[in-house]
Amino acid sequence: MKINRLDHLVLTVNDIDSTCDFYQKIMGMEVKEKEGRKSLHFGAQKINLHQKGKEFEPKAAFPTPGSGDLCFITDLRVEEIIQILNSGNISIVLGPVERQGAIGKMLSVYFRDPDDNLIEVSKYQ
Repeated sequence: MKINRLDHLVLTVNDIDSTCDFYQKIMGMEVKEKEGRKSLHFGAQKINLHQKGKEFEPKAAFPTPGSGDLCFITDLRVEEIIQILNSGNISIVLGPVERQGAIGKMLSVYFRDPDDNLIEVSKYQ
């Protein structure tokens, strides 16, 4: 088996609407709804959302809000990322800091989403 790319992942969240609001307003993702299920879209990927206690089957063995640690890549300058976070009253956990990504060095800023998932937004150098 040789994996080519990640198609989607699932986040279990406390409140789907507040999650959608955050990822749409702060992260610039598109919210789509199909058959009563909401998902977040960016590039050629998506994040499916499961409401805590109402997860779809099959699901992770222990679905828990706040257990995610996700890194997203942007073309924005780090200063622009910080400006967007500040304008949305989002506290920065760490950064900007240099990190090693999948294909090279990047500059990263860390913060949390409404469920306390750790979000890293990075720009490759």
